[in-house]
Amino acid sequence: MKGLISVVTAILQDGASRGNLKSLLRLLAVLLGLVVLYSVLFHVIMIYEGEEHSWLTGVYWTMTVMSTLGFGDITFHSDLGRAYSIVVLVTGVVYLLVLLPFTFIEFFYAPWMRAQAEARAPRELPRDCVDHVVLTCHDAVASALIPMLEKYGHPYVVLCPTVAEALALNERGIKSAVGDLDDPETYRRMRIEQAAMLVTTRDDMVNANVTFTARELAPHLPIVASAGSNASRDVLELAGATFVLRLEEMMGQTLARRISIRDSDAHLIGHLGDLHIAEASAAGTPLVGQTLRHSQIRSRTGVNVIGTWNHGTLAFANPDQTITENTLFLLAGTKGQLATFNATFTTTASSKPRVLIVGGGRVGRATYRHLKELDLCCVSIIERNPDRVAKIPEAIIGDATEMEVLKQASAREATTVIITTHDDDTNVALTIFFRRLRSSFQILTRSTLDRNVATMLRAGADLVLSYAAMGSNMILNVLRGSDHLLLAEGVNIFPAKIPPSMAGKLVADLEVRSQTGCSIIAVESEGHRTDNPGPDFRLPLTGRIFLIGDLEAEDRFLKMFKPDLSTAKRKPPRKL
Repeated sequence: MKGLISVVTAILQDGASRGNLKSLLRLLAVLLGLVVLYSVLFHVIMIYEGEEHSWLTGVYWTMTVMSTLGFGDITFHSDLGRAYSIVVLVTGVVYLLVLLPFTFIEFFYAPWMRAQAEARAPRELPRDCVDHVVLTCHDAVASALIPMLEKYGHPYVVLCPTVAEALALNERGIKSAVGDLDDPETYRRMRIEQAAMLVTTRDDMVNANVTFTARELAPHLPIVASAGSNASRDVLELAGATFVLRLEEMMGQTLARRISIRDSDAHLIGHLGDLHIAEASAAGTPLVGQTLRHSQIRSRTGVNVIGTWNHGTLAFANPDQTITENTLFLLAGTKGQLATFNATFTTTASSKPRVLIVGGGRVGRATYRHLKELDLCCVSIIERNPDRVAKIPEAIIGDATEMEVLKQASAREATTVIITTHDDDTNVALTIFFRRLRSSFQILTRSTLDRNVATMLRAGADLVLSYAAMGSNMILNVLRGSDHLLLAEGVNIFPAKIPPSMAGKLVADLEVRSQTGCSIIAVESEGHRTDNPGPDFRLPLTGRIFLIGDLEAEDRFLKMFKPDLSTAKRKPPRKL
């Protein structure tokens, strides 16, 4: 009954539905008038033929003829009566079998079904809904972000401008609601003043409108918005965005930083307070050929070698692992310790390597700009559309799979190929092509969707950066504050209360890495933080530990030790 009332209310509140309902009622009134008229004429003609019947009989005859039931128990004998019967029959066919069913379906049944559908797509969240994340678009970034929000217990809702879009998401198990994105009332109904964050990743101008509208209602709400240009970023910041995502720039900067340039300097990729996480290549250093145990990197610099990258996958450090020219370290240390590492192991390339960028879209152009700023290599870029690369003198116009185009781009001298087109299928094909062309290429590939990362790695890519993962990681970092950090390639720094089973024990005795795949990189107790605790460090009885690992390793730790996730409650957003 409650659902019936809500559906009827929804129909009556809609102006078009109310108009359709009135039209249906008018049609029924006309039909009723015809029944009365035909019943009266029935009596007149029957009297003309010398018969008399009750008024109920007249109504009965009219309804049987109009509905084509035609029982035949009451009939006319004159031509006038039979002609009249034909008129009544035709009228019944038109009204009862054609016009009335069509009108009923169009004006009543269809609105009823739409109202039922809208009842499944809420337009308002409960009053007690707090600390939720409001998303305005279900795109690749949101698809990667939602599982993370569920994992860490953050409620969310995807705000859709149409009922059809909301219902489609609901059918896939994604929580959604309906509302106009430019209407302040929509955000009041979404309890925006009680939300933990608003994320808008639609068109730049839509994002500006959403940001400005929500900011007026919630002055202190963290708002993350995506932008496609520097001008749009400025507009969004003026509209009130807390953090503006320039994913193309982030992707370009990260791709530029990943090329093999025989430069062993540690390049910062994230930080946790004073503890910095960096990458460094072993190419050209005296470390090549040694094992991690004999390299004594930690004793000489204070830097902790967390692990090494292997085709985009983090492999935790093994003391007996042999360091090769292709080894890429993942390091943790303070700013001073990393400076010591650079001073101890820095090498520079004897000549600038050549890098070939395939794709001159926004990511490709951003990668080109960052490589030119680094000034560590020679860069060529291949693009089919000349308008995209009109301002790039090194641009080659053509198809990257054609040999003449590759010759113009000096691909023979290239050591690294960066594939940046926005189409994942194209990137897979190009990865296969360049891997077959030369096995020694370092191939870096951009993926829009997470699900295509594994395919590109199988196709021969040395490293794949996911557009969706990068955006979702950054949003989660802003949401969870400075104590939680998701780095590139799925490396995750997260806090946990010290479990009773660990309290008071030496780090070496805990065997956290062997059991879970995580590594302890910091310990905090009574306001004091110890970075990079050594194997002989004894954990305090109370406090927090900070661990680093991939997402699977984090899952194993959380299942094994079940730490109190209250340490991960929302904190004020930090500027990244």
